[in-house]
Amino acid sequence: MKRTLFAFVVIASLVLAACGGGGGGGATGPIKIGGGFALTGDESALDLPAANGAKLAAKEINAAGGVLGRQIDLIVHDIQYKMDVTAQVAKQFVEHDKVVAVIGFTDTDSVLAAGPTIQKAGLPFITAGATSPKIPTQVGDMMFLACFGDNVQAAAGAEYSFKNFGKNAYLLWDKGVEYTTLLGGYFKSRFTELGGTLVLEDSYDDKATDFSAQIAKVKALPQQPDFYYIAAMPYNIGPVVKQFRDAGLNGPIVGGDGYDTPDLVSVAGPASANVFFTTHALIDATGGTEGIKKFIAAYNKEYGHDPENAFAALGYDTMYLMADAIKRAGSTDAAAVKKALEETNKYPGITGSITLTAQSHVPQKGVTIIAVKDQKFTLGAEVVPDKVPAP
Repeated sequence: MKRTLFAFVVIASLVLAACGGGGGGGATGPIKIGGGFALTGDESALDLPAANGAKLAAKEINAAGGVLGRQIDLIVHDIQYKMDVTAQVAKQFVEHDKVVAVIGFTDTDSVLAAGPTIQKAGLPFITAGATSPKIPTQVGDMMFLACFGDNVQAAAGAEYSFKNFGKNAYLLWDKGVEYTTLLGGYFKSRFTELGGTLVLEDSYDDKATDFSAQIAKVKALPQQPDFYYIAAMPYNIGPVVKQFRDAGLNGPIVGGDGYDTPDLVSVAGPASANVFFTTHALIDATGGTEGIKKFIAAYNKEYGHDPENAFAALGYDTMYLMADAIKRAGSTDAAAVKKALEETNKYPGITGSITLTAQSHVPQKGVTIIAVKDQKFTLGAEVVPDKVPAP
């Protein structure tokens, strides 16, 4: 009886190892990591580049021998920027794909839709571009960001604008999305703290295409503000900018990383001049860092064109960050990977140095200000804000 039981245990262990199960360093088979991205839908201008960046990173990691002697199997599913689909994809990662970790997602609403399922399963989860600093508290202790928080980029935008444009601002935000609502709120907090005045505040519905009502209120002001801070999503920033310019409102327009899409220029055209936005890096083969230049070359070789925006680099960084944590953990065990992530110290990402701790799952990174000139993204400044609003 004892010999039979022993034989069964040995055989079961061998089968488990052959299937890639188990979290120890001696496990075999691919390391399955889920990648949730809106490959289609309104958020695809950010998510598709992020997915491409993550897939490129996984390919490079595998070509270099993988992690712990195992290949990375990055399982990408299209969340379509639909919250019900996103929730189902999270369940698929956990129940069907049997992943050991999850990466991806570039917006806060999607992370909040997927997060509870991933957290309940106890899997490490790094978002590539969802910038709400509240996410780790809202989702749980397995949630990490590879990007800075909205309070950081809003503070950078407020300080840069106060210094360069003036003390009187107009604030407009998309009221239907968590990202834009938070971004506008953090901007208001830091700008007024600096001594700035908001001459008018307004909002619009997420699916709005006509901004004439908001524009009419701005034009009715006795004096135009020094600049316009507009917290917008990538799918409506082009129309907003064009309609403001067509109405003769030509002052500086400032916003966040939702502007970091080719659609801004393709939709607004020459009207995109005098637009400034905060983002994670300037993806420029001539003016970027050496790391960015190498990344651009690799991305171009893989996909036949340069990265569309900084979210491609964020996806790349996120995949490498998770792989680095698994390597340092010496295991795919969730608790060990979480601990390794919390011990990440100055990881040299393409989008900046990443440090995470048990107390903070949001990295404190510098912010790049992009100035749109001649329908091209150029470097306006690199900013580390003097003070950041609390999450």
